[in-house]
Amino acid sequence: MLSHVNVGTNDFAKSLPFYSALLTELGHRLRFHEEGRWAGWQQKQGGRPLFILSRPFDGEAAAVGNGQMIALLASDRATVDRCHASALAHGGSCEGPPGLRPHYHADYYGAYFRDPEGNKLCVCCHEAE
Repeated sequence: MLSHVNVGTNDFAKSLPFYSALLTELGHRLRFHEEGRWAGWQQKQGGRPLFILSRPFDGEAAAVGNGQMIALLASDRATVDRCHASALAHGGSCEGPPGLRPHYHADYYGAYFRDPEGNKLCVCCHEAE
């Protein structure tokens, strides 16, 4: 369904370590990186979707959207826990600690956080443990 997701940044040097740690924890690899401009990750086996971090193409400031969130899929609950810890260790802020959210469905386990610039992210697992 998705080709790629792009998150804008005003501080590429601060955001790159945050996303590198998070996406590596999820098992993705860096596909390309142009210092200070953009970087893209993909699944280890290749293909799409890609996750891209970049400065806005139009040269204007990147801004956080109200109600927007990117949810990244984890293979298990332990990975959700590690991603949340990694996000906080790399300048993110907590929007909801790892845990079951049975109001979504019985096996939904997720964690919510913001990147250093305020973009809201989720890492979740839909599998029973």
